[in-house]
Amino acid sequence: MLSRKDLILDDFVLTRLAEDVFHPRFSEAKKRKVRFVDKNGTCNVAHTNIREQGRFLLDVFTTLVDLKWLHTLLIFTMSFLCSWLLFGMIWWLIAFAHGDLDQKGDDFIPCVTSIHSFASAFLFSIEVQVTIGFGGRMITEECISAIVVLIIQNIVGLVVNAIMLGCIFMKTAQANRRAETLIFSKHAVISIRNNKLCFMVRIGDLRKSMIISASVKMQVIRKNTTLEGEVIPLNQIDIELDNCSNGIFLVSPLIISHVIDKNSPLYDLSEIDLQEENLEIVVLLEGVVETTGITTQARTSYLSDEIYWGHRFLPIVSEEEGVYAVDYSKFGNSVKVPTPSCSAKTMDEGGVSFRLKRGETFRSTVRRRPQSVTEDTLNC
Repeated sequence: MLSRKDLILDDFVLTRLAEDVFHPRFSEAKKRKVRFVDKNGTCNVAHTNIREQGRFLLDVFTTLVDLKWLHTLLIFTMSFLCSWLLFGMIWWLIAFAHGDLDQKGDDFIPCVTSIHSFASAFLFSIEVQVTIGFGGRMITEECISAIVVLIIQNIVGLVVNAIMLGCIFMKTAQANRRAETLIFSKHAVISIRNNKLCFMVRIGDLRKSMIISASVKMQVIRKNTTLEGEVIPLNQIDIELDNCSNGIFLVSPLIISHVIDKNSPLYDLSEIDLQEENLEIVVLLEGVVETTGITTQARTSYLSDEIYWGHRFLPIVSEEEGVYAVDYSKFGNSVKVPTPSCSAKTMDEGGVSFRLKRGETFRSTVRRRPQSVTEDTLNC
């Protein structure tokens, strides 16, 4: 299975930023917040003091699928070896009880032919369960108990094969493997878009097979205290997205935008407040894998120091020889643009405007310094 590392270089995973693009640098001495969701989508939660461990055995199949590959392969091997040894012992006991292990005359009919020791009984057990049938050993009509054991071993063998092979198949076809080729920009940005302050991330899919009914969800994870004094260490607040209300068509990389308005949990945050705030923004991308029909989910998160204020993503899609070409080397690249450093709330209350006429660029607007884009306006 192709992974992200097979398609792009290591320094582009989850994407990389160009060295020649200016980004603000903050003090490394600042204590880094413990992530709730790692950049690769792994949830950083440790489950401790679970007293009812037996609940995991009520769903053995899911427990086996969730195990590490080494443990799964070890259980896979031991399940067959133990069943072979168990029934090998039973066949040896049947032969011992019937006297098949002693030397008899030509007219003696054993329960199972050619069983002279435990080794030969073990080999016969393997032949029965995996239906090899070399022809040297076979069951006769002499013993009813041998016929019953033969039926039981066949049923047990089918159950073991079904569970173990199904477990291996599910581990190789897990939906999170498809999520390995769903990528997010390493950093998020906040800038003016359509005259509104927006929080933006870029997502993309490296495969040609599409994700059907793809949807994106964002949550702000922060510590919160209720009016009654209850402390919620991981309060999850949903934030609305501007261009994902009816799902997304993820055939090329998209910039997912959240308008920071009065309903946004980021409404009170300025550029300085953002760096001092202990928050984490989790982004979840869900959809159905086109080739398998299995639902998959890719996750990542952004801490406050991974959100660049006053930046926007560079365009990476261009038309070349009748097709749209995507340059993934610029997937996470951003450029600094004029953006007010105050919060969206301050902009609304102070009447700060940031409008551009059609055809104008940020650079040309700042050079001419119209009334709505003065230095006082940008700094609120």
